[in-house]
Amino acid sequence: MKVPFLDLKIQYESIRSEIALALQHVIEASAFAGGPFVEQFEKEFAAFCHCQYAIGVSNGTAALGMALRSLGVGPDDEVITVPDTFIATAEAISFCGAKPVFVDVDAKTYNLNPALLAAAITRRTKAIIPVHLFGQMADMDPIMAIAKAHKLIVIEDASQAHGAQYKGKPAGSIGDAGCFSFYPGKNLGAYGEAGAIVTNNAELAARLKKFRDHGQKKKYYHDMIGWNDRMDGIQGAVLSVKLKYLKAWNEARRRHARLYNELLGGLDGIIVPHEPDYARHIYHIYAIRARHRETLMSALAEQDIHCGIHYPVPVHLQEAYHFLGLKKGSFPVAETCAEEFVSLPMYPELTPEQIEYVGRQIERLATP
Repeated sequence: MKVPFLDLKIQYESIRSEIALALQHVIEASAFAGGPFVEQFEKEFAAFCHCQYAIGVSNGTAALGMALRSLGVGPDDEVITVPDTFIATAEAISFCGAKPVFVDVDAKTYNLNPALLAAAITRRTKAIIPVHLFGQMADMDPIMAIAKAHKLIVIEDASQAHGAQYKGKPAGSIGDAGCFSFYPGKNLGAYGEAGAIVTNNAELAARLKKFRDHGQKKKYYHDMIGWNDRMDGIQGAVLSVKLKYLKAWNEARRRHARLYNELLGGLDGIIVPHEPDYARHIYHIYAIRARHRETLMSALAEQDIHCGIHYPVPVHLQEAYHFLGLKKGSFPVAETCAEEFVSLPMYPELTPEQIEYVGRQIERLATP
């Protein structure tokens, strides 16, 4: 039985007619760069996130960079985040001229460990970016308490957490801003590149809207030095169609995760994802930890089961960040996870039969 890691085509087939109509409307209106279809999606996504404002942008990396700059982060500042993330989190900090400062992750949730946060704060610390990895939110209450005590900005990297919750609060709604990626493979994915920033801060929202459009509030009148990071009208229209289905798609992912947990939870050498009481995980990635990862993945590939690794090299050990002078052993939990993570097939249209097949193969391989 073939089990793809991800199948975007099967989802497209289920909404083909709605997508075709949405694209037709954009083309007929010739509203390609920003415009009414982006504005409509912004309203819908802000409501989904329980925020007053959503600002559609070109991609998730741009969302992080714009949020940092618009909140005043720049040269000589430090921004605390985790090494167990996609490099975009750190890139956004670097492109502001600031320095990424890493804190190790919790051994169960793989998110920023709040117990280590205070020790990383210096007089140059300006902001904290907790990453809601794999679709589960970081433990936000202690993070926000520490940020408040030190007067620090909090930007949620919610690029993998569309619809995740922390004590009933949606991802993106707790910090000063929340940043999302709509890369095609995400729980809410565009048909190309797109991203968004959500916030309850009216002044910040106004700055972000100007920043993404060359610093102009009115055409050819530039109040600030901005950039071109608008969302395309086609992406706004596609995302509006798909947003209607997101809750149902997330519920399907949660069902898949429960079945995976039942099948894999007691196996020797396998650690399944942990969902704490405060969280509602939406499983953008279902990552197990496996003691003998390479052997397991090779054997699964022979059975036509396709897996991934998120992420094989922590950011602090990437060649791009060699200049920080951090060595192996600096963040042992993140480094262990990088050596053991295996991302199993996960998408809403996955069938129970496919999941059971994956589970049986892993059980066979894990049993002595």
